[in-house]
Amino acid sequence: MGGVAPAGPSLPNMEAFAERPDSVAVEQAFETVEAQRFKGPPANSDLLVDVLDISNVLTDGAAAMVDDSFMRCFTVRSSEAWNFNFYLLPIWCFGVLFRYLVLFPLRLLTAVVGNCLCILCVLLLKAVMRPSKFRKKIEMRLAQAMCWAFLMSWSAVVKFHGPTPVAAPNRIWVANHSSMIDYGILNSYRPFCVIMQLQGGWVRFIQTNVLSGLGCLWFNRNDIKDRQIVGQRMKEHVSQPDSIPLLIFPEGTCVNNEYTVLFKRGAFDMGCTVCPVAIKYNKIFVDAFWNSKRQSFGSYLVKIMTSWALVCDVWFLEPQNKRDNETADEFAARVQQMIAAKAGLKVVPWDGYLKYYNLGERNPGLIEKRRKGYGDRIKAHLDGSDAVGRSGSNLRRRVNADNK
Repeated sequence: MGGVAPAGPSLPNMEAFAERPDSVAVEQAFETVEAQRFKGPPANSDLLVDVLDISNVLTDGAAAMVDDSFMRCFTVRSSEAWNFNFYLLPIWCFGVLFRYLVLFPLRLLTAVVGNCLCILCVLLLKAVMRPSKFRKKIEMRLAQAMCWAFLMSWSAVVKFHGPTPVAAPNRIWVANHSSMIDYGILNSYRPFCVIMQLQGGWVRFIQTNVLSGLGCLWFNRNDIKDRQIVGQRMKEHVSQPDSIPLLIFPEGTCVNNEYTVLFKRGAFDMGCTVCPVAIKYNKIFVDAFWNSKRQSFGSYLVKIMTSWALVCDVWFLEPQNKRDNETADEFAARVQQMIAAKAGLKVVPWDGYLKYYNLGERNPGLIEKRRKGYGDRIKAHLDGSDAVGRSGSNLRRRVNADNK
């Protein structure tokens, strides 16, 4: 994210960009604001005022502070340094060797063997059995067993609070999101159908071959048509009485489990009962946040497997229905507040999509464009000698007044 819209010029009407993909909408809105920002000076403006005008600089500074508060939602907390001394250093070294030379190989073996067995069983099942309710039930148990294998490889200590989710028509579950392992933890307790970004590599293979048996819906967040199709399939899924419970992460991105960003309204305007789920990780051993922009999922799993344990609490909260005269956005905000209060998260108003939008990368000539705009503004004054003379006289008068 490279900045927010300046406060000086009037902001563009975002409804005009509502039907476009998010990236196009952001770029069009930015271009509109920049055009207003650097338009020519009024006919009666003063050269000195334009030269010394720092409103744009102040706007950029305010934008940078907003950027910092936004990126705080996606930063990994640094580990606290040990107070090393003669007695603690040998213990720390022994712990490192034990985690990397003993625990990690055993955990890696558990994950590889467990996943390979589950994948092999799923592929054989699809080859010898036709689609049926019985086959779907077996696929559901195999997907759950794969999640158990992952949790064993992390030495996961998960405590579930509240009643076990029960499938019912027109009912969905929504949860805060820190990593893809959120789904693994929930699916190990009760099989869920999930809506999630389609990943690459071996994760994609698991998504399309193992989790597809649960009816999971995959999408590309940068493709608005893809998201519209998923939205329609989501409505069809929840209307079926025998469907697997649907799990949605309305933030649309992974957050560091200290904040919760804006909930998308898609899950809250279908007229369904919404069941909030709060997930809170204890960071005493490892930070469970996955920054997908800086770390592959494989290296992320290695980080978890080389820690002592993964500690987590999950709360299944009271189902909520949309109130009379309550908009979908207000309903989403109310559910978000419930989750944040239970998990101890801070609610911020930022759209999580902006995490994937880098204005500097998409507009490499942005700084030069602003310099040119500023130069054109000053040049407009210099083109008229009357303006130059008037501004020069004003400048001399002000200097003489200051000297006196």
